[in-house]
Amino acid sequence: MFRLQGSKVLAVDMTGDAVKAKNGSMVAYDGQMAFKKMSGGGEGLRGMVTRRLTGEQMTVMEVKGHGTCWFADLASEINLVNLQGDKLYVESSNLLATDAGLRTGTSFTGMRGASQGNGLFTTTVEGHGQVAIMSDGPAVVLRVSSQYPLTVDPGAYVAHQGNLRQSFQSGVTFRTLMGEGGGEAFQIRFEGDGLVYVQPSERNTIAGDV
Repeated sequence: MFRLQGSKVLAVDMTGDAVKAKNGSMVAYDGQMAFKKMSGGGEGLRGMVTRRLTGEQMTVMEVKGHGTCWFADLASEINLVNLQGDKLYVESSNLLATDAGLRTGTSFTGMRGASQGNGLFTTTVEGHGQVAIMSDGPAVVLRVSSQYPLTVDPGAYVAHQGNLRQSFQSGVTFRTLMGEGGGEAFQIRFEGDGLVYVQPSERNTIAGDV
């Protein structure tokens, strides 16, 4: 069971089951726990090839045992997502932990990855269970509907789920209009029906310097 202690620490209660988490994110545990380092975010040969092509390094550990284990990473805010057979798309740097039964993989994201400098792929999590994602500041969950598409700054994007279509468009940000420069070269437009998780702080991106 995933639960938050405060907004920046994830507690996972285990009774012999396992959880997958970002390597090095364990801050404390009680009871009996076993830790095993796993390779990358993707599973199988395709995941290995993807990471080799993109240079993306996402090290994951499996924690299994009886007791409670606490996870945190750089005092980031933690957000819990419950999956009911659907798929979550999340930037690998924002993924903290998943139920061990959930399937993780990679998905091609096209131009957004190039604009962020994070490789051309993003991490996918699919199945039934809980996911803990991180954000720089409290994440905002925005609804996308057929009547209300959403445009997001790539540096603020964290994750999305639902029946959404992505497209990429060039544009300017408010900062650019104010003469501060550093505007993103690309923006992400979401259409369809689903949820988008946005953080109130922007990571540095290649597009921001264009």
